[in-house]
Amino acid sequence: MQLNELSARSGVSAASIKYYLREGLLQPGEAVTATRARYDAGHLRRLELIQSLRQIVGLGIEQIRAIVSVADGGAPRLEVLATVQRVVLRLGPHGEGTNHGGGSRDTHGAGHARPGDAVVQLRGWPDEESDARNALDAQLALMERLGIPLSTEILDAYSGAMDTIAGLDLQLTAAAASLDQAIQTAAVGMHMHSQLLLKLLALAQASHAIWRFEGRA
Repeated sequence: MQLNELSARSGVSAASIKYYLREGLLQPGEAVTATRARYDAGHLRRLELIQSLRQIVGLGIEQIRAIVSVADGGAPRLEVLATVQRVVLRLGPHGEGTNHGGGSRDTHGAGHARPGDAVVQLRGWPDEESDARNALDAQLALMERLGIPLSTEILDAYSGAMDTIAGLDLQLTAAAASLDQAIQTAAVGMHMHSQLLLKLLALAQASHAIWRFEGRA
């Protein structure tokens, strides 16, 4: 298909498609003449991915580039999904989600206890370096400094629930036919599911408050 048909089928303007081509978010089409190119289903999938990342997840061009550049570079799927998580959940330095080095620096050092050790041991999760692990360590350390108690029972309950949810999420991602579809499923899922969890928690907290305090002065 030519550019006009690609635009019509994707719902993306020709000007936007040209912009994505210039920015390297969309691979060039097959050259037909000096001024014309042919595009295929892969370009449609990539445009759908870009639109989802922009309109649903709310990512900017540089954040999208951080994801698709890893995918287009032939990185293993595990690395691609780690990049999606880092960007969408903003786990990188300063919350920007643009750390391409594969993980925030572990400041605890090898062999030293880390705040997230108890969670990893409770769940039997692989204890590998990642932005997710470092973000958990930072959150637990902050809560400890603020004097917010986290008992083993609380950590067990929270991490057990998250373990079940994560397993369900990854089933959907693993079923995707193409890498772009896997990225889209993972990115949209991470964004929407995290929002859903917050809303469910809010409703659960409100319900427990009603049971405990309704009718009291």
